[in-house]
Amino acid sequence: MEGKQQQQPPQREPGPGELKVPGAVGEEPRSDGKDAGADALGRPLGPTPSQSRFQVDLVAEAPRRANGEGDVAGKGSEEAKGRFRVNFVDPSAGDESPSEPGGGGGCSEGANVSFQNGGDTVLSEGSLHSGGHHHYYYDTHTNTYYLRTFGHNTMDAVPRIDHYRHTAADLGEKLIRPSLAELHDELDKEPFEDGYANGEEGTPAGDAAATYTPDSKGIVKFGWIKGVLVRCMLNIWGVMLFIRLSWIVGQAGIGLSVVVIAMATVVTTITGLSTSAIATNGFVRGGGAYYLISRSLGPEFGGAIGLIFAFANAVAVAMYVVGFAETVVELLKENGTLMIDEMNDIRIIGAITVVILLGISVAGMEWEAKAQIVLLVILILAIGDFVIGTFIPLDSKKAKGFFGYKAEIFMENFGPDFRNEETFFSVFAIFFPAATGILAGANISGDLADPQSAIPKGTLLAILITTLVYMGIAVSVGSCVVRDATGNINNTMITELTNCTTAACKLNYDFSSCQTGCHYGLMNNFQVMSMVSGFAPLISAGIFSATLSSALASLVSAPKIFQALCKDNIYPGFQMFAKGYGKNNEPLRGYLLTFLIALGFILIAELNVIAPIISNFFLASYALINFSVFHASLAKSPGWRPAFKYYNMWISLVGAILCCIVMFVINWWAALLTYVIVLGLYIYVTYKKPDVNWGSSTQALTYLNALQHSIRLSGVEDHVKNFRPQCLIMTGAPNARPALLHLVHAFTKNVGLMICGHVHMGPRRQAMKELSTDLAKYQRWLIKNKMKAFYAPVHAEDLRDGGQYLMQAAGLGRMRPNTLVVGFKKNWRQSDMRDVETYINLFHDAFDIQYGVVVIRLKEGLDISHLQGQEELLSSQEKSPCSKDVIVKVDYSKKAETDTSVAFVPSSSERTAALHRDLKSSSSPLNVADQRLLDASSQFQKKQGKSNIDVWWLFDDGGLTLLIPYLITTKKKWKECKIRVFIGGKINRIDHDRRAMATLLSKFRIDFSDIMVLGDINTKPKKENIAAFEEMIEPFRLHEDDKEQEVADKMKEDEPWRITDNELELYKTKTYRQIRLNELLKEHSSTANVIVMSLPVARKGAVSSALYMAWLEALSKDLPPILLVRGNHQSVLTFYS
Repeated sequence: MEGKQQQQPPQREPGPGELKVPGAVGEEPRSDGKDAGADALGRPLGPTPSQSRFQVDLVAEAPRRANGEGDVAGKGSEEAKGRFRVNFVDPSAGDESPSEPGGGGGCSEGANVSFQNGGDTVLSEGSLHSGGHHHYYYDTHTNTYYLRTFGHNTMDAVPRIDHYRHTAADLGEKLIRPSLAELHDELDKEPFEDGYANGEEGTPAGDAAATYTPDSKGIVKFGWIKGVLVRCMLNIWGVMLFIRLSWIVGQAGIGLSVVVIAMATVVTTITGLSTSAIATNGFVRGGGAYYLISRSLGPEFGGAIGLIFAFANAVAVAMYVVGFAETVVELLKENGTLMIDEMNDIRIIGAITVVILLGISVAGMEWEAKAQIVLLVILILAIGDFVIGTFIPLDSKKAKGFFGYKAEIFMENFGPDFRNEETFFSVFAIFFPAATGILAGANISGDLADPQSAIPKGTLLAILITTLVYMGIAVSVGSCVVRDATGNINNTMITELTNCTTAACKLNYDFSSCQTGCHYGLMNNFQVMSMVSGFAPLISAGIFSATLSSALASLVSAPKIFQALCKDNIYPGFQMFAKGYGKNNEPLRGYLLTFLIALGFILIAELNVIAPIISNFFLASYALINFSVFHASLAKSPGWRPAFKYYNMWISLVGAILCCIVMFVINWWAALLTYVIVLGLYIYVTYKKPDVNWGSSTQALTYLNALQHSIRLSGVEDHVKNFRPQCLIMTGAPNARPALLHLVHAFTKNVGLMICGHVHMGPRRQAMKELSTDLAKYQRWLIKNKMKAFYAPVHAEDLRDGGQYLMQAAGLGRMRPNTLVVGFKKNWRQSDMRDVETYINLFHDAFDIQYGVVVIRLKEGLDISHLQGQEELLSSQEKSPCSKDVIVKVDYSKKAETDTSVAFVPSSSERTAALHRDLKSSSSPLNVADQRLLDASSQFQKKQGKSNIDVWWLFDDGGLTLLIPYLITTKKKWKECKIRVFIGGKINRIDHDRRAMATLLSKFRIDFSDIMVLGDINTKPKKENIAAFEEMIEPFRLHEDDKEQEVADKMKEDEPWRITDNELELYKTKTYRQIRLNELLKEHSSTANVIVMSLPVARKGAVSSALYMAWLEALSKDLPPILLVRGNHQSVLTFYS
């Protein structure tokens, strides 16, 4: 609309349910292609009620010209009424480059993305596969009827192909549909503080999605004939057709030759069907076989096959060029014009040829395609020349064994006549490489206009045509030429013999002297087709065409496959070869590498050794393509929906097995070598774990197996022999309490389930956003740190609610937690007592749900979130400017930090501020307490050495107190530790109690180093310890005897955690027992690595939270790491088999 004013429709007020449309009547029309309501940065101006990414504007009916001269449609205002476009305004877009004049440009930094909004015109089929700028404005019947009735001018987008594109797809623009938050969130609030909805961040990939606009000028794309059919036919029709096929017919006979060709065709046809299935299951990019296998089976198989397939193609160039050079040298030899000697002539001609081929390839795909067409014409003329020649039997050729079509020759040559230790399988091994080449079209998948349609059509038709030609020539040459001929014209028989046994004899030729060896006939002369043909030089041209076309196809395939492999960064060392040049993204570096490999093998010229390995490399990739289809079908992934329906998973499996068998038939040692190389590369890629996610069938099958086993497990009743501690650990952010995590991991790894519960508290909107980002981030952290655990975040008003949600809902089927693990609340005396009440109520809730409870205490503390990643912070800051993986704890409630209450994750601004604070402080040395805390947090990651695990099994809780230390000692780091068992007893029965416990432990088959019976548990503790306890609880006492009844009752109601005098007196014995036990623990277990002790139980509603907390404090203070354990009083140990 530059330079012209758009004609405006008549003014009218918006009706009910309609939006006022910016850019409509009474407002300034757009003149620069940007949204009327956006500033230079593409952000909406002014305080919009919701920072929405969408505006609706009127669009002129006639598409504006790209040159900026905006012609207005002739019908003017009448037609301009009904055209709407919903425009995407990305708050994240930075400095925005102006869109193309007229606003019809590509999606510049996220602004002006067109959405189909109620139109009824569908995208053309061609838009799926074309590059360049495409802008579709959808007709809405030239009035606002659709927008009023369909969606009420909603920003909700209707289904459209552009929403489903990949980021930076080369098919057109990716459009972004409105997020759920933008449709669902309240309008009077910002969607989120940082302006992004649904957890979207302005990541580089996200920006690419909005900004990538390909340049289509000069890009060459091929159709199915030029791109696939021609290539496959040229690659399949190799030198075999002209030089070896006649010899194969001589050895195996016509019948078995047809069988050999049919067997090879079965393998290639099944592979062709499998290739078609994978190629039609979604858009195929460049990389051919590597792309198909890696996206189906994952990077491990794809990376292995990609490398050997690219290498095989590079060496195949050398094979084909040497085949060409040998033929040229033969001609030179016949004419006596050798340059040096045979071997060196092959090297010289081969080197010159490969340089010329490189020039054609580097000139561009269009030149290479033209060269292929010329070569195909020559090849077809050569085949035609042979066929015509079979009908013109000349007398001069009869002595060489060619008699024209004769029934006698057909009958004689129909059966096999294997000589020189050849067998059916050896002949098959020689022929099979002639059938390969079916992936020549698929290998340049990135240069096809429509790979989904082209690959199936071209590949399968090429297999059909080439097979018919192979069979036709085999039958034809077998019907015309005898096996042995002398070439001597004087061998004609003057008198007819009556007892002729050979076809030649019946045709009046005596070739009986061939017993000693002849130079003509199917068996002896590789140039039979030249001899039979009408014009022999054309057959030589056909040989040149077959070899050069195959060499050219391989020279193009290898760099393309290698470039795709390098782009995926599976082998980081090869990253430099990913770079492409020019409009077609040509891999020039790859061409150079392929040229050097080919030249190296041409100069070696020992191709008889390398040929079987190359054939096996091709076959390995065929086997994996077939297996990919079987695997994807088996995994039943909803994403496996090939448009090509003529495949069967079991036939594909048979194809894969056949490929493996053929590998051994061709050459057993080459097959073994191929397996070793593939396995080695597979192990390497698996070990490296490339950071890619292609939705492979391996993932799908893993899910399916897990689902089926989980369902099967659900039908199995629990049995005491199969009991496993399945722990729900209230860790908060998993890396905030590493000691808690590692200690529990010691007895759950490879034994039971471990779920890290994280309760997010605080504003719901903020927490909901954090949940999804945390889930991926912390699960990654657990995997990276080799923790066999799951991360389960929930949002709740407080820790108790969150704990209840997790205990009731965490897990799946039989894989549900049965034990709650919490860290000891070390600073409970400084905390708000309501937090202590919440903490103690977690225990009560766990017992109500029949959970066991484990409380873990380290005297240094557990929570290191305030020191979180001193080193990690610096390193992550160096790696990237965003603090994505840095976890900084900010206590939402602004209360003193606790070991078990879990703070919500801060917003990005708070996170950045906290990060800078931490970076500053990290340069200064830690204080002694913090240093001890850091050391203590990693103590369970080290080997524990020879020491004791002391088990104080005072009360029978079903055996969990004994099972946990036993499981710990089964792990490698703890295996040298010995279990010592302490039990309570009477002084006069100590020996009896010890023997009884020893008997029980031996029946449980649990090894122990010692059993100690404590007869003095009920002795009164020391006075100073009692005094210290009373001093500790003093601030929490109610002292109701010193207050009026009403005041005391009101105080107890408001502060239920307070300790009453009555309660203190009632539980005096229990209080003394905890103090006494602490004295005994210090006396007997102060040197233990870990203490596992029965957790005292407080009756719900009778014992106040403060008193119970004081008991736990008194019991566990100043000790080595201690686990206070209480099972759910169901047996977890049994001595029955």
